Amino acid sequence: MKKKKEMNTDYSQKATNEEIKARFDKDVERFSNLETGQQSTIDAPITMELCTAAAQYINPKAKELLDIGCGAGNYTLNMLGKIPNLNCTLNDLSLPMLERARARVAAQTSGEITILHNDMRNLDLPENHFDIVLAAATFHHLRDDADWELVFTKIYKALKPGGSLWISDLITHNSSLINRLFEDKYRVYLESLGGPEYAQNVFDYIAYEDTPRSLNFQLALLTKVGFRTTEILHKNSNFAAFGAVK
Repeated sequence: MKKKKEMNTDYSQKATNEEIKARFDKDVERFSNLETGQQSTIDAPITMELCTAAAQYINPKAKELLDIGCGAGNYTLNMLGKIPNLNCTLNDLSLPMLERARARVAAQTSGEITILHNDMRNLDLPENHFDIVLAAATFHHLRDDADWELVFTKIYKALKPGGSLWISDLITHNSSLINRLFEDKYRVYLESLGGPEYAQNVFDYIAYEDTPRSLNFQLALLTKVGFRTTEILHKNSNFAAFGAVK
């Protein structure tokens, strides 16, 4: 029996990097709310707290942090509240986001700050360098299987032995019916925030910009590229927080 592929997506119909960058360039203020995170993300404050707490418990003596798709720096700021004065490497596709993140992070750490203005797929990272890697609401912009394996492999190689990666992101599900269940629940949640028009707007840009993968897919890939331990911290509807230890 032929194995069913998880996704059958025409990536040529998805948003380009330039289109995604342009939207985020204009959305810095929304991504600068440390208390609430992204409103459209279910349990955003919970998943941020869990990811940074997990990193603290796994790597309490961390010195080097990488935040991939850092946005305005919320996850790094939360991490600095647990492990102070980290050297922080910040990556994002949007330069205005990076500039805001650097300014906010500089006020909270005496460590060195490095910014990487680049697509995460193009990052040239030092090997065995980082203690902690954070990636919030960013991997869903990856496209085909090769993209996912490339980025997960880069992160694995960049982490020190015993280092950890913590992900908070939009996910999909392997079953189309379960996927529909959680999409319906997500629509109800969005309508409670801003009504049907707001909900449809979020679904429209997800359909155009994003290619999320299932939690099962990502955990299996983390193991494939070499991580020795994977952990699920939280899952609610089509959002999850999880990670892995090298």
